[in-house]
Amino acid sequence: MGKKQSTKSSARLREIMGVLKRNDIVHGISPVKLRRILEDLGPTYVKLGQIMSMRSDILPQNYCDELTKLRMDVRPMPFSVVQKTLAAEYGQPADKIFKTIEGASLGSASIAQVHRAVLAEDGREVVIKIQRPNIRTTMAEDIKLMKRAAGLLSIIGDTGSVIDFSAVIDELWIVSQQEMDFLLEADNCEQFYHLNEDVAYVSSPIVDRKYTTSKALVMDYIHGIRIDETDRLKELGYDMREIGEKLCANYIKQILDDGFFHADPHPGNIWISGGKIVWLDLGMMGKLSPDDKKVIKNAVKAVVQGDIYEVKSAVLTLGKPRGKVNHSVLYTDIDDMLAKYASMGMGSINMGDVIFELLEIAKRHNISMPSNITMLARGILTFEGVISRCSPELSMMEVLSAHVFNETMTRSNISHEAKAAGRDFVNSARKSIEIPALMADILKSTVKGQTKVNLELIGADEPLEKINHMVHELIVGIIIAAALIGSSFLCTTQMKPMVLGIPVLGFLGYLGAFILGIVLIIQFYRGKKK
Repeated sequence: MGKKQSTKSSARLREIMGVLKRNDIVHGISPVKLRRILEDLGPTYVKLGQIMSMRSDILPQNYCDELTKLRMDVRPMPFSVVQKTLAAEYGQPADKIFKTIEGASLGSASIAQVHRAVLAEDGREVVIKIQRPNIRTTMAEDIKLMKRAAGLLSIIGDTGSVIDFSAVIDELWIVSQQEMDFLLEADNCEQFYHLNEDVAYVSSPIVDRKYTTSKALVMDYIHGIRIDETDRLKELGYDMREIGEKLCANYIKQILDDGFFHADPHPGNIWISGGKIVWLDLGMMGKLSPDDKKVIKNAVKAVVQGDIYEVKSAVLTLGKPRGKVNHSVLYTDIDDMLAKYASMGMGSINMGDVIFELLEIAKRHNISMPSNITMLARGILTFEGVISRCSPELSMMEVLSAHVFNETMTRSNISHEAKAAGRDFVNSARKSIEIPALMADILKSTVKGQTKVNLELIGADEPLEKINHMVHELIVGIIIAAALIGSSFLCTTQMKPMVLGIPVLGFLGYLGAFILGIVLIIQFYRGKKK
Protein backbone atom coordinates (compact mmCIF):
# COMPACT_ATOMS: atom_id res chain seq x y z
CA MET A 1 0.00 0.00 0.00
CA GLY A 2 2.82 2.39 0.93
CA LYS A 3 4.69 1.61 -2.30
CA LYS A 4 1.53 2.23 -4.34
CA GLN A 5 0.98 5.58 -2.58
CA SER A 6 4.62 6.54 -3.19
CA THR A 7 4.29 5.69 -6.90
CA LYS A 8 1.13 7.80 -7.13
CA SER A 9 2.84 10.73 -5.38
CA SER A 10 5.84 10.50 -7.70
CA ALA A 11 3.57 10.52 -10.74
CA ARG A 12 1.69 13.56 -9.44
CA LEU A 13 4.97 15.35 -8.65
CA ARG A 14 6.17 14.68 -12.19
CA GLU A 15 2.89 16.11 -13.46
CA ILE A 16 3.37 19.26 -11.35
CA MET A 17 6.96 19.65 -12.55
CA GLY A 18 5.77 19.17 -16.12
CA VAL A 19 3.22 21.97 -15.73
CA LEU A 20 5.88 24.27 -14.28
CA LYS A 21 8.28 23.47 -17.10
CA ARG A 22 5.59 23.95 -19.74
CA ASN A 23 4.88 27.41 -18.35
CA ASP A 24 8.58 28.33 -18.48
CA ILE A 25 8.81 28.89 -14.72
CA VAL A 26 12.62 29.26 -14.76
CA HIS A 27 12.31 32.63 -16.51
CA GLY A 28 10.16 34.16 -13.80
CA ILE A 29 6.51 34.15 -12.90
CA SER A 30 3.87 36.71 -13.84
CA PRO A 31 0.24 37.03 -12.69
CA VAL A 32 -1.08 35.48 -15.93
CA LYS A 33 1.47 32.67 -15.75
CA LEU A 34 0.51 31.86 -12.14
CA ARG A 35 -3.18 31.69 -13.09
CA ARG A 36 -2.45 29.35 -15.99
CA ILE A 37 -0.32 27.10 -13.78
CA LEU A 38 -3.14 26.75 -11.24
CA GLU A 39 -5.68 26.03 -13.98
CA ASP A 40 -3.40 23.37 -15.49
CA LEU A 41 -2.84 21.71 -12.10
CA GLY A 42 -6.56 21.09 -11.62
CA PRO A 43 -9.50 21.83 -9.29
CA THR A 44 -7.56 21.67 -6.00
CA TYR A 45 -5.22 24.41 -7.12
CA VAL A 46 -7.99 26.45 -8.69
CA LYS A 47 -9.67 26.48 -5.28
CA LEU A 48 -6.42 27.54 -3.63
CA GLY A 49 -6.02 30.27 -6.24
CA GLN A 50 -9.49 31.61 -5.53
CA ILE A 51 -8.67 31.86 -1.83
CA MET A 52 -5.26 33.34 -2.66
CA SER A 53 -6.93 36.12 -4.68
CA MET A 54 -8.27 37.52 -1.41
CA ARG A 55 -4.84 37.73 0.24
CA SER A 56 -3.21 40.91 -1.03
CA ASP A 57 -1.16 40.93 2.19
CA ILE A 58 0.67 37.83 0.92
CA LEU A 59 0.62 38.36 -2.85
CA PRO A 60 1.09 41.60 -4.81
CA GLN A 61 -2.20 43.21 -5.85
CA ASN A 62 -1.76 42.54 -9.59
CA TYR A 63 -1.48 38.80 -8.84
CA CYS A 64 -4.66 38.90 -6.71
CA ASP A 65 -6.56 40.71 -9.48
CA GLU A 66 -5.52 38.10 -12.05
CA LEU A 67 -6.46 35.18 -9.78
CA THR A 68 -10.02 36.52 -9.44
CA LYS A 69 -10.46 35.40 -13.08
CA LEU A 70 -10.17 31.75 -12.03
CA ARG A 71 -13.43 29.89 -12.64
CA MET A 72 -14.29 26.54 -11.13
CA ASP A 73 -15.31 24.00 -13.78
CA VAL A 74 -15.33 20.62 -12.06
CA ARG A 75 -16.93 17.45 -13.34
CA PRO A 76 -19.80 16.46 -11.00
CA MET A 77 -19.54 13.35 -8.87
CA PRO A 78 -21.60 10.43 -10.16
CA PHE A 79 -24.95 10.25 -8.35
CA SER A 80 -24.04 6.79 -7.06
CA VAL A 81 -21.03 8.32 -5.25
CA VAL A 82 -23.31 10.98 -3.72
CA GLN A 83 -25.67 8.30 -2.37
CA LYS A 84 -22.76 6.21 -1.07
CA THR A 85 -21.22 9.25 0.68
CA LEU A 86 -24.54 10.17 2.34
CA ALA A 87 -25.11 6.55 3.47
CA ALA A 88 -21.64 6.52 5.06
CA GLU A 89 -22.35 9.80 6.88
CA TYR A 90 -25.80 8.82 8.19
CA GLY A 91 -25.18 5.13 8.75
CA GLN A 92 -28.24 4.23 6.65
CA PRO A 93 -29.37 4.54 3.01
CA ALA A 94 -30.00 8.11 1.84
CA ASP A 95 -33.60 7.29 0.81
CA LYS A 96 -34.46 6.67 4.47
CA ILE A 97 -33.82 10.38 5.16
CA PHE A 98 -34.61 12.05 1.85
CA LYS A 99 -37.84 11.32 0.00
CA THR A 100 -36.17 12.42 -3.25
CA ILE A 101 -32.76 13.68 -4.30
CA GLU A 102 -32.34 15.26 -7.73
CA GLY A 103 -29.67 13.44 -9.73
CA ALA A 104 -28.41 16.58 -11.46
CA SER A 105 -26.33 18.78 -9.19
CA LEU A 106 -27.11 22.47 -8.68
CA GLY A 107 -23.41 23.22 -8.57
CA SER A 108 -20.13 21.32 -8.46
CA ALA A 109 -16.79 22.52 -7.06
CA SER A 110 -13.49 20.99 -6.01
CA ILE A 111 -14.50 20.41 -2.38
CA ALA A 112 -18.21 19.65 -2.65
CA GLN A 113 -21.30 19.69 -4.81
CA VAL A 114 -24.91 20.64 -4.10
CA HIS A 115 -28.12 18.70 -4.79
CA ARG A 116 -31.76 19.63 -4.33
CA ALA A 117 -33.77 17.20 -2.17
CA VAL A 118 -36.98 16.68 -0.21
CA LEU A 119 -36.91 15.47 3.42
CA ALA A 120 -38.83 12.25 4.07
CA GLU A 121 -40.08 13.27 7.53
CA ASP A 122 -41.90 16.50 6.64
CA GLY A 123 -41.64 16.99 2.86
CA ARG A 124 -39.56 20.15 3.25
CA GLU A 125 -37.44 21.23 0.26
CA VAL A 126 -33.73 21.39 1.12
CA VAL A 127 -30.33 21.49 -0.50
CA ILE A 128 -27.57 19.06 0.44
CA LYS A 129 -23.93 20.07 0.20
CA ILE A 130 -21.92 16.85 -0.06
CA GLN A 131 -18.15 16.74 0.36
CA ARG A 132 -16.18 14.82 -2.25
CA PRO A 133 -14.79 11.50 -0.95
CA ASN A 134 -11.17 11.64 0.26
CA ILE A 135 -10.89 15.34 -0.68
CA ARG A 136 -8.97 16.14 2.51
CA THR A 137 -6.42 13.38 1.80
CA THR A 138 -6.15 14.38 -1.87
CA MET A 139 -5.71 18.06 -1.06
CA ALA A 140 -3.20 17.31 1.72
CA GLU A 141 -1.13 15.24 -0.72
CA ASP A 142 -1.31 17.97 -3.36
CA ILE A 143 -0.27 20.58 -0.79
CA LYS A 144 2.68 18.43 0.29
CA LEU A 145 3.82 18.00 -3.31
CA MET A 146 3.34 21.68 -4.08
CA LYS A 147 5.54 22.59 -1.10
CA ARG A 148 8.25 20.33 -2.53
CA ALA A 149 7.99 22.24 -5.80
CA ALA A 150 7.70 25.62 -4.05
CA GLY A 151 11.48 26.07 -4.09
CA LEU A 152 11.21 26.68 -7.82
CA LEU A 153 8.46 29.23 -7.26
CA SER A 154 10.30 31.26 -4.61
CA ILE A 155 11.78 33.45 -7.31
CA ILE A 156 11.60 37.04 -8.42
CA GLY A 157 8.33 37.76 -10.23
CA ASP A 158 7.63 40.57 -12.64
CA THR A 159 6.90 42.87 -9.71
CA GLY A 160 10.58 42.77 -8.75
CA SER A 161 9.86 41.29 -5.33
CA VAL A 162 10.44 37.77 -4.07
CA ILE A 163 7.23 35.80 -3.54
CA ASP A 164 7.46 33.14 -0.82
CA PHE A 165 5.06 30.52 -2.17
CA SER A 166 5.80 28.16 0.70
CA ALA A 167 4.26 30.65 3.15
CA VAL A 168 1.34 31.17 0.78
CA ILE A 169 0.65 27.43 0.61
CA ASP A 170 0.78 27.07 4.42
CA GLU A 171 -1.79 29.86 4.79
CA LEU A 172 -4.08 28.40 2.14
CA TRP A 173 -4.01 24.95 3.68
CA ILE A 174 -5.28 26.40 6.97
CA VAL A 175 -8.17 28.15 5.18
CA SER A 176 -9.00 25.07 3.09
CA GLN A 177 -9.22 22.85 6.18
CA GLN A 178 -11.76 25.26 7.66
CA GLU A 179 -13.83 25.16 4.46
CA MET A 180 -13.80 21.36 4.53
CA ASP A 181 -15.50 21.29 7.94
CA PHE A 182 -19.19 21.85 7.19
CA LEU A 183 -19.99 22.12 10.89
CA LEU A 184 -18.08 25.44 10.89
CA GLU A 185 -20.15 26.61 7.93
CA ALA A 186 -23.30 25.55 9.79
CA ASP A 187 -22.17 27.70 12.76
CA ASN A 188 -21.63 30.63 10.37
CA CYS A 189 -25.12 30.21 8.91
CA GLU A 190 -26.76 30.19 12.32
CA GLN A 191 -24.76 33.17 13.61
CA PHE A 192 -25.53 35.19 10.47
CA TYR A 193 -29.23 34.31 10.66
CA HIS A 194 -29.52 35.38 14.30
CA LEU A 195 -27.61 38.63 13.72
CA ASN A 196 -30.02 39.56 10.91
CA GLU A 197 -33.31 38.06 12.08
CA ASP A 198 -34.60 41.50 13.18
CA VAL A 199 -33.89 42.98 9.73
CA ALA A 200 -37.20 42.66 7.89
CA TYR A 201 -35.72 42.66 4.40
CA VAL A 202 -32.79 40.22 4.97
CA SER A 203 -32.70 36.47 5.33
CA SER A 204 -30.46 33.42 4.90
CA PRO A 205 -31.06 29.64 4.70
CA ILE A 206 -31.82 27.83 7.95
CA VAL A 207 -29.53 24.86 8.65
CA ASP A 208 -31.07 21.51 9.59
CA ARG A 209 -28.73 20.44 12.39
CA LYS A 210 -30.33 17.00 12.62
CA TYR A 211 -28.92 15.97 9.26
CA THR A 212 -25.78 18.12 9.14
CA THR A 213 -22.35 16.55 9.65
CA SER A 214 -18.78 17.62 8.94
CA LYS A 215 -19.17 16.28 5.37
CA ALA A 216 -22.86 16.89 4.64
CA LEU A 217 -24.66 20.20 5.11
CA VAL A 218 -28.46 20.34 4.86
CA MET A 219 -30.35 23.64 4.71
CA ASP A 220 -33.54 25.19 3.33
CA TYR A 221 -33.90 25.46 -0.44
CA ILE A 222 -34.32 29.07 -1.58
CA HIS A 223 -36.61 29.92 -4.49
CA GLY A 224 -35.43 33.24 -5.87
CA ILE A 225 -33.68 35.38 -8.45
CA ARG A 226 -30.02 36.40 -8.56
CA ILE A 227 -29.36 40.03 -7.64
CA ASP A 228 -27.82 40.76 -11.04
CA GLU A 229 -30.87 39.57 -13.02
CA THR A 230 -32.18 43.12 -12.98
CA ASP A 231 -34.59 42.78 -15.93
CA ARG A 232 -36.49 39.92 -14.28
CA LEU A 233 -36.59 41.77 -10.97
CA LYS A 234 -37.94 44.93 -12.63
CA GLU A 235 -40.61 42.89 -14.44
CA LEU A 236 -41.77 41.62 -11.06
CA GLY A 237 -42.07 45.21 -9.80
CA TYR A 238 -38.90 45.50 -7.72
CA ASP A 239 -37.27 48.93 -7.34
CA MET A 240 -33.56 48.36 -8.01
CA ARG A 241 -32.61 51.61 -6.27
CA GLU A 242 -34.37 50.44 -3.10
CA ILE A 243 -32.73 47.01 -3.34
CA GLY A 244 -29.32 48.64 -3.74
CA GLU A 245 -29.83 50.93 -0.74
CA LYS A 246 -31.03 48.12 1.51
CA LEU A 247 -28.30 45.76 0.34
CA CYS A 248 -25.67 48.43 0.99
CA ALA A 249 -27.09 49.26 4.42
CA ASN A 250 -27.09 45.60 5.41
CA TYR A 251 -23.52 44.93 4.27
CA ILE A 252 -22.32 47.98 6.20
CA LYS A 253 -24.23 46.67 9.24
CA GLN A 254 -22.43 43.33 8.87
CA ILE A 255 -19.06 45.10 8.88
CA LEU A 256 -19.42 47.95 11.38
CA ASP A 257 -22.15 46.72 13.74
CA ASP A 258 -21.90 42.93 13.73
CA GLY A 259 -18.20 42.50 12.88
CA PHE A 260 -19.28 39.37 10.97
CA PHE A 261 -19.49 39.87 7.22
CA HIS A 262 -19.84 37.85 4.03
CA ALA A 263 -16.33 37.61 2.57
CA ASP A 264 -17.41 36.57 -0.94
CA PRO A 265 -20.47 38.71 -1.83
CA HIS A 266 -20.57 38.02 -5.58
CA PRO A 267 -23.95 38.03 -7.44
CA GLY A 268 -24.36 34.24 -7.21
CA ASN A 269 -24.40 34.49 -3.40
CA ILE A 270 -27.05 37.23 -3.18
CA TRP A 271 -30.62 36.41 -4.23
CA ILE A 272 -34.01 38.10 -4.00
CA SER A 273 -36.75 35.84 -2.64
CA GLY A 274 -40.21 36.82 -1.37
CA GLY A 275 -39.28 40.49 -1.17
CA LYS A 276 -36.16 39.76 0.87
CA ILE A 277 -32.43 39.85 0.22
CA VAL A 278 -31.13 36.33 0.86
CA TRP A 279 -27.43 35.71 1.50
CA LEU A 280 -26.13 32.28 0.39
CA ASP A 281 -22.90 30.29 0.72
CA LEU A 282 -21.74 31.41 4.15
CA GLY A 283 -18.65 29.21 4.23
CA MET A 284 -16.22 32.12 4.00
CA MET A 285 -17.00 34.80 6.57
CA GLY A 286 -14.85 37.66 7.84
CA LYS A 287 -14.67 38.66 11.51
CA LEU A 288 -13.76 42.00 13.11
CA SER A 289 -13.10 42.64 16.80
CA PRO A 290 -14.78 45.58 18.61
CA ASP A 291 -11.45 47.45 18.43
CA ASP A 292 -11.19 46.77 14.68
CA LYS A 293 -14.70 48.14 14.13
CA LYS A 294 -13.94 51.27 16.12
CA VAL A 295 -10.71 51.93 14.20
CA ILE A 296 -12.45 51.39 10.83
CA LYS A 297 -15.24 53.81 11.77
CA ASN A 298 -12.68 56.43 12.77
CA ALA A 299 -10.78 55.83 9.54
CA VAL A 300 -13.92 56.37 7.43
CA LYS A 301 -14.62 59.65 9.21
CA ALA A 302 -10.97 60.65 8.81
CA VAL A 303 -10.99 59.97 5.04
CA VAL A 304 -14.16 62.06 4.64
CA GLN A 305 -12.71 64.90 6.74
CA GLY A 306 -9.20 64.65 5.27
CA ASP A 307 -7.68 63.95 8.70
CA ILE A 308 -4.21 62.65 7.81
CA TYR A 309 -3.15 61.95 11.39
CA GLU A 310 -6.24 59.82 12.14
CA VAL A 311 -5.85 57.78 8.93
CA LYS A 312 -2.16 57.20 9.76
CA SER A 313 -3.15 56.15 13.27
CA ALA A 314 -5.68 53.66 11.82
CA VAL A 315 -3.06 52.11 9.54
CA LEU A 316 -0.59 51.70 12.42
CA THR A 317 -3.28 50.38 14.78
CA LEU A 318 -4.71 47.78 12.39
CA GLY A 319 -1.31 46.73 11.03
CA LYS A 320 1.87 45.37 12.55
CA PRO A 321 5.18 47.07 11.61
CA ARG A 322 7.84 44.55 10.53
CA GLY A 323 10.67 47.05 10.96
CA LYS A 324 11.32 50.75 11.45
CA VAL A 325 8.60 53.00 10.04
CA ASN A 326 9.56 56.37 8.55
CA HIS A 327 6.60 58.28 10.01
CA SER A 328 7.22 61.48 8.08
CA VAL A 329 7.18 59.66 4.71
CA LEU A 330 4.12 57.64 5.76
CA TYR A 331 2.37 60.88 6.69
CA THR A 332 3.27 62.38 3.30
CA ASP A 333 2.02 59.32 1.37
CA ILE A 334 -1.33 59.41 3.17
CA ASP A 335 -1.55 63.17 2.61
CA ASP A 336 -1.03 62.65 -1.14
CA MET A 337 -3.71 59.96 -1.22
CA LEU A 338 -6.28 62.07 0.65
CA ALA A 339 -5.50 65.10 -1.53
CA LYS A 340 -6.43 63.03 -4.59
CA TYR A 341 -9.80 62.05 -3.13
CA ALA A 342 -10.50 65.54 -1.73
CA SER A 343 -11.09 66.85 -5.27
CA MET A 344 -13.63 64.09 -5.99
CA GLY A 345 -17.27 64.08 -4.98
CA MET A 346 -18.25 61.58 -2.29
CA GLY A 347 -20.48 59.73 -4.77
CA SER A 348 -17.58 59.08 -7.16
CA ILE A 349 -15.21 57.54 -4.59
CA ASN A 350 -14.92 53.74 -4.57
CA MET A 351 -14.50 52.49 -1.02
CA GLY A 352 -12.63 49.39 -2.21
CA ASP A 353 -10.08 51.55 -4.06
CA VAL A 354 -9.49 53.65 -0.92
CA ILE A 355 -8.87 50.55 1.21
CA PHE A 356 -6.58 48.91 -1.33
CA GLU A 357 -4.58 52.13 -1.71
CA LEU A 358 -4.12 52.25 2.06
CA LEU A 359 -3.04 48.59 2.02
CA GLU A 360 -0.48 49.39 -0.67
CA ILE A 361 0.86 52.30 1.41
CA ALA A 362 1.10 50.01 4.44
CA LYS A 363 2.96 47.39 2.38
CA ARG A 364 5.46 49.99 1.11
CA HIS A 365 6.21 50.95 4.72
CA ASN A 366 6.67 47.36 5.93
CA ILE A 367 3.37 47.34 7.83
CA SER A 368 1.70 43.92 7.69
CA MET A 369 -2.10 43.84 7.72
CA PRO A 370 -4.02 40.91 9.28
CA SER A 371 -5.96 38.57 7.00
CA ASN A 372 -9.38 39.82 8.18
CA ILE A 373 -8.57 43.34 6.92
CA THR A 374 -7.41 42.14 3.50
CA MET A 375 -10.48 39.90 3.35
CA LEU A 376 -12.64 42.95 4.12
CA ALA A 377 -10.94 44.92 1.33
CA ARG A 378 -11.59 42.19 -1.22
CA GLY A 379 -15.17 41.75 0.03
CA ILE A 380 -15.93 45.48 -0.33
CA LEU A 381 -14.40 45.57 -3.82
CA THR A 382 -16.55 42.59 -4.89
CA PHE A 383 -19.63 44.09 -3.26
CA GLU A 384 -19.17 47.43 -5.03
CA GLY A 385 -19.16 45.48 -8.29
CA VAL A 386 -22.56 44.03 -7.36
CA ILE A 387 -23.93 47.48 -6.49
CA SER A 388 -22.69 48.89 -9.80
CA ARG A 389 -24.76 46.24 -11.62
CA CYS A 390 -28.03 46.45 -9.72
CA SER A 391 -28.01 50.13 -8.74
CA PRO A 392 -25.19 51.97 -10.60
CA GLU A 393 -26.18 55.43 -9.35
CA LEU A 394 -25.62 54.38 -5.73
CA SER A 395 -22.31 55.02 -3.91
CA MET A 396 -21.27 52.73 -1.06
CA MET A 397 -18.92 55.44 0.22
CA GLU A 398 -21.86 57.84 0.60
CA VAL A 399 -23.96 55.27 2.46
CA LEU A 400 -21.01 54.24 4.62
CA SER A 401 -20.07 57.78 5.64
CA ALA A 402 -23.73 58.59 6.37
CA HIS A 403 -23.97 55.46 8.55
CA VAL A 404 -20.85 56.42 10.53
CA PHE A 405 -21.82 60.08 11.07
CA ASN A 406 -25.48 59.30 11.84
CA GLU A 407 -24.38 56.72 14.41
CA THR A 408 -22.31 59.40 16.14
CA MET A 409 -25.46 61.51 16.60
CA THR A 410 -27.69 58.79 18.07
CA ARG A 411 -28.75 59.21 21.67
CA SER A 412 -27.22 55.94 22.88
CA ASN A 413 -23.94 56.74 21.17
CA ILE A 414 -23.85 60.27 22.61
CA SER A 415 -24.37 58.74 26.05
CA HIS A 416 -21.56 56.27 25.39
CA GLU A 417 -19.24 59.07 24.19
CA ALA A 418 -20.11 61.16 27.24
CA LYS A 419 -19.20 58.28 29.55
CA ALA A 420 -15.95 57.72 27.64
CA ALA A 421 -15.14 61.45 27.86
CA GLY A 422 -15.86 61.35 31.60
CA ARG A 423 -13.47 58.43 32.06
CA ASP A 424 -10.80 60.26 30.04
CA PHE A 425 -11.28 63.39 32.17
CA VAL A 426 -10.89 61.42 35.40
CA ASN A 427 -7.75 59.68 34.07
CA SER A 428 -6.30 63.01 32.90
CA ALA A 429 -7.04 64.61 36.28
CA ARG A 430 -5.36 61.72 38.09
CA LYS A 431 -2.28 61.99 35.86
CA SER A 432 -2.13 65.79 36.25
CA ILE A 433 -1.87 65.35 40.03
CA GLU A 434 1.22 63.19 39.43
CA ILE A 435 2.96 65.83 37.25
CA PRO A 436 4.58 67.90 40.09
CA ALA A 437 6.08 64.77 41.66
CA LEU A 438 7.37 63.56 38.27
CA MET A 439 8.88 67.00 37.53
CA ALA A 440 10.64 66.97 40.91
CA ASP A 441 12.15 63.53 40.12
CA ILE A 442 13.34 64.77 36.71
CA LEU A 443 14.98 67.87 38.26
CA LYS A 444 16.73 65.78 40.93
CA SER A 445 18.08 63.39 38.27
CA THR A 446 19.26 66.32 36.15
CA VAL A 447 21.10 67.95 39.07
CA LYS A 448 22.84 64.65 39.80
CA GLY A 449 23.76 64.22 36.10
CA GLN A 450 21.63 61.08 35.74
CA THR A 451 19.18 62.30 33.06
CA LYS A 452 19.34 60.44 29.74
CA VAL A 453 17.72 61.47 26.47
CA ASN A 454 16.79 58.83 23.86
CA LEU A 455 16.71 60.56 20.47
CA GLU A 456 15.71 58.89 17.21
CA LEU A 457 16.44 60.85 14.04
CA ILE A 458 13.91 59.70 11.44
CA GLY A 459 15.50 59.30 8.01
CA ALA A 460 19.04 59.77 9.39
CA ASP A 461 20.13 56.15 8.93
CA GLU A 462 21.25 56.52 5.32
CA PRO A 463 23.36 59.71 5.81
CA LEU A 464 24.96 58.22 8.93
CA GLU A 465 25.77 55.04 7.03
CA LYS A 466 27.46 57.09 4.27
CA ILE A 467 29.53 58.99 6.84
CA ASN A 468 30.49 55.66 8.43
CA HIS A 469 31.72 54.35 5.05
CA MET A 470 33.69 57.56 4.45
CA VAL A 471 35.41 57.26 7.84
CA HIS A 472 36.33 53.62 7.12
CA GLU A 473 37.77 54.58 3.71
CA LEU A 474 39.73 57.43 5.30
CA ILE A 475 41.21 55.08 7.91
CA VAL A 476 42.21 52.59 5.19
CA GLY A 477 43.82 55.48 3.23
CA ILE A 478 45.84 56.55 6.29
CA ILE A 479 47.00 52.96 6.82
CA ILE A 480 48.08 52.75 3.15
CA ALA A 481 50.00 56.06 3.45
CA ALA A 482 51.64 54.91 6.68
CA ALA A 483 52.66 51.58 5.08
CA LEU A 484 54.16 53.35 2.05
CA ILE A 485 56.09 55.88 4.17
CA GLY A 486 57.32 53.22 6.62
CA SER A 487 58.42 50.92 3.78
CA SER A 488 60.23 53.80 2.05
CA PHE A 489 62.21 54.50 5.25
CA LEU A 490 63.14 50.83 5.50
CA CYS A 491 64.42 50.92 1.90
CA THR A 492 67.09 53.44 2.93
CA THR A 493 68.60 50.85 5.30
CA GLN A 494 70.46 47.66 4.52
CA MET A 495 68.27 45.52 6.83
CA LYS A 496 68.41 41.84 5.97
CA PRO A 497 66.99 39.56 4.66
CA MET A 498 66.19 41.32 1.38
CA VAL A 499 63.89 40.65 -1.60
CA LEU A 500 64.65 42.27 -4.96
CA GLY A 501 67.12 44.53 -3.20
CA ILE A 502 64.45 45.69 -0.70
CA PRO A 503 64.30 44.68 2.97
CA VAL A 504 61.58 42.00 3.50
CA LEU A 505 59.60 44.22 5.91
CA GLY A 506 59.61 47.04 3.35
CA PHE A 507 58.53 44.65 0.60
CA LEU A 508 55.63 43.36 2.73
CA GLY A 509 54.64 46.95 3.53
CA TYR A 510 54.52 47.86 -0.19
CA LEU A 511 52.54 44.67 -0.97
CA GLY A 512 50.01 45.34 1.81
CA ALA A 513 49.57 48.95 0.68
CA PHE A 514 49.04 47.78 -2.92
CA ILE A 515 46.33 45.23 -1.93
CA LEU A 516 44.52 47.71 0.33
CA GLY A 517 44.66 50.31 -2.45
CA ILE A 518 43.02 47.91 -4.94
CA VAL A 519 40.26 47.08 -2.40
CA LEU A 520 39.68 50.79 -1.74
CA ILE A 521 39.37 51.56 -5.48
CA ILE A 522 36.88 48.69 -5.97
CA GLN A 523 34.75 49.92 -3.05
CA PHE A 524 34.85 53.46 -4.44
CA TYR A 525 33.54 52.44 -7.87
CA ARG A 526 30.86 50.19 -6.33
CA GLY A 527 29.69 53.12 -4.23
CA LYS A 528 29.45 55.33 -7.34
CA LYS A 529 27.30 52.74 -9.14
CA LYS A 530 24.89 52.53 -6.19
